[in-house]
Amino acid sequence: MKKSVLAAIVFVVVVIGAILYTSLTGTNSRYRVEICMTFQGQTVCRTVRAATELEARRTATDNACSEMAHGQSEFERCRNTPPTKENWLSR
Repeated sequence: MKKSVLAAIVFVVVVIGAILYTSLTGTNSRYRVEICMTFQGQTVCRTVRAATELEARRTATDNACSEMAHGQSEFERCRNTPPTKENWLSR
């Protein structure tokens, strides 16, 4: 096997290993929150982990709203609605 092919294989394995390690250990995910959003008669709750409180809150809100809203304007209205429930699981 050529050295370049072997080097490419080793590189890919290291990158995949790093991605799996950071995903599974949650090293950058200090904050965990459950957000429930109610929009147009529906309620959806999402739990996320993130590196900052703002990122966790925003991601959970966006994930919940993306399931309920149809189109960008509805998504923005949902996103700007206060959460029905905000439960911090870790900070």
